[in-house]
Amino acid sequence: MKNKYLISICIPSYNRPSGIKRLLNSIDTGYVNEIQIVICEDMAPKRMEVREVVDEYGKSTNYVLKYIENPKNYGHGRNMRECIFQSEGDYIMFMGDDDKFISGEFDTFFNFVKDHQNVGYFLRSYAELRADDKVEYFKYFNSDMFFEPGLDAYVQFFGKSVSMSGFTIKRNLVKDFDLSIFDETLLYQLYLVAEVCLNHPSAYYNTPFAYVVGDGISYFGINEKEKDKYEVGKLVSDNINYITGRFKITEFIDEKYGIDSTSQIKKDTSKYCFYMLAESRKFGIFHFLRQRRPFRDAELDKTFYFEIYYYSLLIFGRKFCIYIIQLIKSILGRRVKL
Repeated sequence: MKNKYLISICIPSYNRPSGIKRLLNSIDTGYVNEIQIVICEDMAPKRMEVREVVDEYGKSTNYVLKYIENPKNYGHGRNMRECIFQSEGDYIMFMGDDDKFISGEFDTFFNFVKDHQNVGYFLRSYAELRADDKVEYFKYFNSDMFFEPGLDAYVQFFGKSVSMSGFTIKRNLVKDFDLSIFDETLLYQLYLVAEVCLNHPSAYYNTPFAYVVGDGISYFGINEKEKDKYEVGKLVSDNINYITGRFKITEFIDEKYGIDSTSQIKKDTSKYCFYMLAESRKFGIFHFLRQRRPFRDAELDKTFYFEIYYYSLLIFGRKFCIYIIQLIKSILGRRVKL
């Protein structure tokens, strides 16, 4: 039987009442009857404040809203799975509770999904809204594209799916996956990408409809599985556990399917590791110098691009290097294909 909702917007919530209010208020689709909003609150100190925000929103919205309070702190990966379990749409779309939708863009994506329901996973472009109100766009191809199932689609989409917001995947293809072994990676969605892209058609959507804002405190490291690997309050981009966690996923997939994706994805990660290194450079030159060996141990040096990025950031600094990267992207209209 066909589900009533085409898309369930799934929001794993932790301690961001103002962020989730902004996100909910940014939902502006006209497809009111075909959208479900699912929020799973993960036993955070500000649970009551989040509940008040959701209750107030529920009084005025026409969207179907499902709010769940977890009986204990599940952590990021387990809470993502709880969202999947609680949702009822044909597709689930994850949104971070500190991000938001781009005004007027959701319905175009909704129609794209509706027209291509044979697709198991939609890789989306997105935009990052920075603290200075500048916007950086992350586009990977020149236009919408479709991919057949297989290793190429999996490798193409894996590293491009790290950012969670706007992540859209067919629910019945992933609802029975309930693996906790990847929870400490904070990248459970990459496991879903691998499974679905290997076995089902996938697509790339070129028009951004979600802003990654990320202006809240990072709470990774609070959950029992995360606390020895991540520092609360610090972004995880340059955390070695966060980098190598993706290879834990690929090695599992390689063993399951008898393929060799890990070596390809390590090379791909090396090619596009600029922002991982740039995050590290933010903490000063001495921190950056100390991180060189751990970066190499994590095999980010699989290609010569690592050395180019590292020494450029070391010599010219983070701000100038990011300016150059953004300039190149604005000229090309997408990320450089390396």
